[in-house]
Amino acid sequence: MTLNELLDTVPAYAKDLKLNLSTLVQQQELNEQQIWGTLVASAVASRNPQLIQSVLAEAVSHLSPQALEAAKGAAAVMGMNNIYYRFQHLTKNEKYATLPARLRMNVMRTHGIDPVDFELWCTAVSAINGCGACIDSHEQVLRNKGMTEEAILAAVRLASVVHGLATVFDTEAVAATQPVSA
Repeated sequence: MTLNELLDTVPAYAKDLKLNLSTLVQQQELNEQQIWGTLVASAVASRNPQLIQSVLAEAVSHLSPQALEAAKGAAAVMGMNNIYYRFQHLTKNEKYATLPARLRMNVMRTHGIDPVDFELWCTAVSAINGCGACIDSHEQVLRNKGMTEEAILAAVRLASVVHGLATVFDTEAVAATQPVSA
């Protein structure tokens, strides 16, 4: 199913999400690779199979194979890192922060695309996963590399809409299996 066909299934209660996505994929704050990489990373992080399938199918016409893999890699590594660093951030035991992570994160330096784009996708995924430590870290790197707050927020805005759509599609899938009661 194409992304537009999937969006046509959005129920009336979530019409704002559909309209927002249509607008956000045309925003000027981000380039095409940044938009579509954010879409891919956010869809993967949001875990809805329909949305992932539709976004991936369309992303191949907007991203190079290397950028597509990097966006999926950003979602994967941040899926791990967001749990690990959120734990460190939330625990009151400061010793955890002094211990080595012992987690492989090679994709963060071997992705082969513009490092700013990869950092942007890591930030979007971290926002979805709610890891304040990772959000702060990646957002700081982006600003140090010259990205504006407006561009960063544009990616986070896109991630928020993708996550909202995933929630709607998950809800509708569950609702379709439940009997209607009066």
